[in-house]
This record gives sequence, structure tokens and C-alpha cells, in this order.
Amino acid sequence: MKVILTEDVKALGKAGDLVEVSDGYARNFILSKKKGVEATSANLNNMKLKKANDERIAKEQLEEAKAFAKELSTKELKLGIRAGEGGRAFGSITSKEIAQAAQDQLGLTLDKKKIILKDPIKSAGVQQIQIRLHPQVMGELKLTVIEEK
Repeated sequence: MKVILTEDVKALGKAGDLVEVSDGYARNFILSKKKGVEATSANLNNMKLKKANDERIAKEQLEEAKAFAKELSTKELKLGIRAGEGGRAFGSITSKEIAQAAQDQLGLTLDKKKIILKDPIKSAGVQQIQIRLHPQVMGELKLTVIEEK
């Protein structure tokens, strides 16, 4: 029996796959637990339409991420860090502080988990911050760190 999987099934396939299984396995496991539907012509047509819609949505999200990355490259963020004698910083600037400052200063919502910091920011100066906007798109934001006494 041919079955279209609606969710991932271990050792069988991923959601949206068309698989051939025995009649008993299909009736007793896949169909009864709603892990798939029978591969009728209507269900196959629905699967094709859903895949086309998913591809269109993924393409739109990629284009939005590229546009947002271009917008981010023109923005600049300013943060202060407390420093003592000789410019030695107390603590460091975290991705959470960067995300909060982007919200306050620029009105941009950034996920702190998507902000990539290679090393902790412990000194004043200008830095380029990498932000993962999409699995295929990385954005950069200019961060100016000002020393506060």
C-alpha cells in the first residue's frame, strides 16, 4: 500500500514522503496513529500543492531575510561599558544587551540566540556583529562601544 507520511517515522521516511509499506503496517500503525494518509489521487494532489506552497513561503522568507540583512548593514548601535583605570572593563557586553539596545535604539527585534559573538566584548571601539537571520543569510550590525567611567 502506498502512503503519504504526515510526520516523520523512524526508519521509514520524513513528512511528505510517499512510501510503500505492507497493508497491515499501514492500517495498524501509520493510518491508526495518524502518521500518514493513503496515497489517493486527491491526497497526492494535496501533497503537490502543499509542497509548492511551502517552497513559495521559503523563498519569500529568504528574500525578506536578505532585505533585512541589507537594512542592518546601514544601521549603527551604540553601547557603553564601564571601565576602570587603564581602560580595563568591568564585565563584558552580552548578546542579550545587544538585542535590548537594538530594540531601544533602532526599533529592531533581534533574537539574542541568533547574535554571534566570537569573543566577549570587553573593550571600547567599533565592532561588526554577525547575526544569523536565516539558515542561508548572515547579517552584520555595526556596534560602537563607548567607555564609561
